[in-house]
Amino acid sequence: MKQLFYRYNPWWDGEYNLEHLFPRPDTLEKLDKSVDIAEVTFISGLRRVGKTTLLRMLIKSLIDERGVDPLSIFYISLDDYLLQGKNIPELIDEYRKTVKKKFEEKIYLFFDEVTYFPDYEIQLKNIFDSQNVKIFASSSSASLIRDKKPYLTGRNRILEVDPLTFEEYLIFKGIELKHVDGHLTDVYFEEYLKSGGIPEFVKTGDFEYLKNLVDDIIMKDISALHNIKNTSSLKEMYLLLMERSGKSISLNKVANILELSPDTVKRFLTYFEEVFLISTISKCGKTNQSILSLKKIYSVDLGLINLFTGFRDKGSLFENYLFNKIKKYQPCYYAVDGYEIDFLIDKKVLIESKYHSDLVGKQLDLFNNSDFKHKYLITSQRDLESLMSDLTTMVS
Repeated sequence: MKQLFYRYNPWWDGEYNLEHLFPRPDTLEKLDKSVDIAEVTFISGLRRVGKTTLLRMLIKSLIDERGVDPLSIFYISLDDYLLQGKNIPELIDEYRKTVKKKFEEKIYLFFDEVTYFPDYEIQLKNIFDSQNVKIFASSSSASLIRDKKPYLTGRNRILEVDPLTFEEYLIFKGIELKHVDGHLTDVYFEEYLKSGGIPEFVKTGDFEYLKNLVDDIIMKDISALHNIKNTSSLKEMYLLLMERSGKSISLNKVANILELSPDTVKRFLTYFEEVFLISTISKCGKTNQSILSLKKIYSVDLGLINLFTGFRDKGSLFENYLFNKIKKYQPCYYAVDGYEIDFLIDKKVLIESKYHSDLVGKQLDLFNNSDFKHKYLITSQRDLESLMSDLTTMVS
């Protein structure tokens, strides 16, 4: 166990050169602010989106910026097969023995993929309540954190990590656009629409990497967890969802196409949301109407859409990107008499995505005649930047 611990914690030997890792400054700042708050800080998000990198960058910051003793920092990935049969308190006891840390000394604990351990939430609660610790933990499953949340009521915070935004993509690629280079923004933005924001794929452009990522998620995070033997149906449904990204989808029609029951399709849809592969939004309206309405599907990442459909519909990809930027505001879609506007936020901000094109006909009439305080027609990356700036003041 000692050898395993040292492998995961090279800073114990003074080796923690992490300059090559992309820091995600906005999220890293949120993590850094939580260091001094008495709580368990969870970070969640799609597999391979950069959660481990963020934890390691925070460890570097603790050592370099805050002067924390490297031996007071313990990192472990709980999906390591060598840890089978262990529990979290046992690992902490072994860690304290290994580095000779007294029980009363404050330690910083980093548990990657914490939800691989049964009863992790109770174990974290007991450790938090009884020891002088700050705990950070990551998971690739939203449901497992949220469902167990009552055990840590008042003791936890969840930060969700998304794929790279366009702004982060430029930094990641080492591209600096000066004002005089504004004409290149659209060129690089269309490259971003093609690649998406999963860091390793942005670096390599290897679609086999994305395919393996989807296979891993379906096999490890859905099939194994929910004991689903018919994984081919899961893969077929995910392909269908990617082909329908940005569009309304009928679960009954999907059930007919895949020859599954509507209940099975509904469960599969929930599983895809839980592992961050997709998001869904409902039609605006009263609760009953919203629940019964057709859902619109959006992918967590544009590269995953292109993996299955090819790079062919820039308008749909742009709408998907716009959604990912505004999803924290919990938008719904606005529809009247069969005509639809993409998003409505807080019953007052109406938004339509039209990449380098215009609204026409009945859809234009619906947009113009609707009685909402703020209306936005988003046709470019620059429009989207202005919208995001405005939303910070318009929506509480």
